Amino acid sequence: ELENQLATKSKTLDELKQSLASNSSAEQTPEALSLRIAELCEMMDSIVSQVAKLKTSTQSVLEQWRVYDEVYAEVSLMTTRYLYCIDQCKRPVVSQEALENQVKTVQ
Repeated sequence: ELENQLATKSKTLDELKQSLASNSSAEQTPEALSLRIAELCEMMDSIVSQVAKLKTSTQSVLEQWRVYDEVYAEVSLMTTRYLYCIDQCKRPVVSQEALENQVKTVQ
Protein backbone atom coordinates (compact mmCIF):
# COMPACT_ATOMS: atom_id res chain seq x y z
CA GLU A 1 0.00 0.00 0.00
CA LEU A 2 2.80 2.40 0.89
CA GLU A 3 4.56 1.63 -2.38
CA ASN A 4 1.37 2.42 -4.30
CA GLN A 5 1.01 5.73 -2.49
CA LEU A 6 4.61 6.64 -3.20
CA ALA A 7 4.16 5.70 -6.87
CA THR A 8 1.08 7.94 -7.04
CA LYS A 9 3.00 10.84 -5.51
CA SER A 10 5.83 10.31 -7.96
CA LYS A 11 3.40 10.32 -10.87
CA THR A 12 1.81 13.55 -9.59
CA LEU A 13 5.23 15.13 -9.27
CA ASP A 14 6.10 14.11 -12.84
CA GLU A 15 2.84 15.65 -14.05
CA LEU A 16 3.67 18.88 -12.26
CA LYS A 17 7.14 18.95 -13.82
CA GLN A 18 5.70 18.37 -17.30
CA SER A 19 3.07 21.00 -16.74
CA LEU A 20 5.65 23.49 -15.56
CA ALA A 21 7.83 22.78 -18.59
CA SER A 22 4.91 23.29 -21.00
CA ASN A 23 3.74 26.43 -19.20
CA SER A 24 7.16 28.04 -19.27
CA SER A 25 7.22 27.79 -23.05
CA ALA A 26 3.59 28.78 -23.65
CA GLU A 27 2.24 32.30 -23.58
CA GLN A 28 0.45 33.04 -20.29
CA THR A 29 -2.93 34.74 -20.50
CA PRO A 30 -4.78 35.74 -17.32
CA GLU A 31 -7.46 33.13 -18.02
CA ALA A 32 -4.88 30.40 -18.57
CA LEU A 33 -3.07 31.42 -15.39
CA SER A 34 -6.31 31.34 -13.44
CA LEU A 35 -7.09 27.84 -14.68
CA ARG A 36 -3.55 26.74 -13.98
CA ILE A 37 -3.69 28.08 -10.42
CA ALA A 38 -6.93 26.19 -9.79
CA GLU A 39 -5.37 23.03 -11.23
CA LEU A 40 -2.28 23.42 -9.06
CA CYS A 41 -4.43 23.97 -5.96
CA GLU A 42 -6.31 20.77 -6.75
CA MET A 43 -3.04 18.87 -7.15
CA MET A 44 -1.73 20.31 -3.91
CA ASP A 45 -4.89 19.27 -2.04
CA SER A 46 -4.52 15.78 -3.50
CA ILE A 47 -0.90 15.58 -2.35
CA VAL A 48 -1.79 16.81 1.13
CA SER A 49 -4.47 14.14 1.34
CA GLN A 50 -2.05 11.45 0.18
CA VAL A 51 0.57 12.55 2.71
CA ALA A 52 -2.03 12.35 5.49
CA LYS A 53 -2.91 8.80 4.40
CA LEU A 54 0.77 7.90 4.26
CA LYS A 55 1.27 9.26 7.78
CA THR A 56 -1.60 7.15 9.05
CA SER A 57 -0.22 4.05 7.34
CA THR A 58 3.25 4.71 8.73
CA GLN A 59 1.89 5.14 12.24
CA SER A 60 0.03 1.86 11.89
CA VAL A 61 3.20 0.07 10.78
CA LEU A 62 5.17 1.57 13.67
CA GLU A 63 2.50 0.42 16.12
CA GLN A 64 2.67 -3.09 14.69
CA TRP A 65 6.48 -3.09 15.08
CA ARG A 66 6.12 -1.91 18.69
CA VAL A 67 3.77 -4.81 19.42
CA TYR A 68 6.19 -7.19 17.67
CA ASP A 69 9.09 -5.94 19.80
CA GLU A 70 7.10 -6.43 23.00
CA VAL A 71 6.05 -9.96 22.06
CA TYR A 72 9.58 -10.81 20.92
CA ALA A 73 11.01 -9.69 24.28
CA GLU A 74 8.41 -11.75 26.14
CA VAL A 75 9.09 -14.87 24.04
CA SER A 76 12.83 -14.40 24.46
CA LEU A 77 12.45 -14.23 28.25
CA MET A 78 10.20 -17.29 28.30
CA THR A 79 12.70 -19.20 26.14
CA THR A 80 15.56 -18.30 28.48
CA ARG A 81 13.52 -19.45 31.48
CA TYR A 82 12.58 -22.67 29.70
CA LEU A 83 16.19 -23.42 28.80
CA TYR A 84 17.23 -22.68 32.37
CA CYS A 85 14.62 -25.12 33.70
CA ILE A 86 15.69 -27.80 31.22
CA ASP A 87 19.31 -27.28 32.24
CA GLN A 88 18.41 -27.58 35.93
CA CYS A 89 16.54 -30.83 35.35
CA LYS A 90 19.60 -32.42 33.73
CA ARG A 91 22.02 -31.87 36.61
CA PRO A 92 21.17 -33.16 40.07
CA VAL A 93 24.52 -31.86 41.44
CA VAL A 94 25.59 -28.37 40.40
CA SER A 95 29.02 -26.87 40.93
CA GLN A 96 29.70 -23.27 41.91
CA GLU A 97 31.14 -22.56 38.46
CA ALA A 98 28.06 -24.00 36.73
CA LEU A 99 25.79 -21.83 38.88
CA GLU A 100 27.82 -18.74 38.01
CA ASN A 101 27.55 -19.56 34.32
CA GLN A 102 23.81 -20.03 34.61
CA VAL A 103 23.41 -16.72 36.40
CA LYS A 104 25.40 -15.00 33.63
CA THR A 105 23.18 -16.66 31.02
CA VAL A 106 19.99 -15.54 32.73
CA GLN A 107 21.29 -11.99 33.14
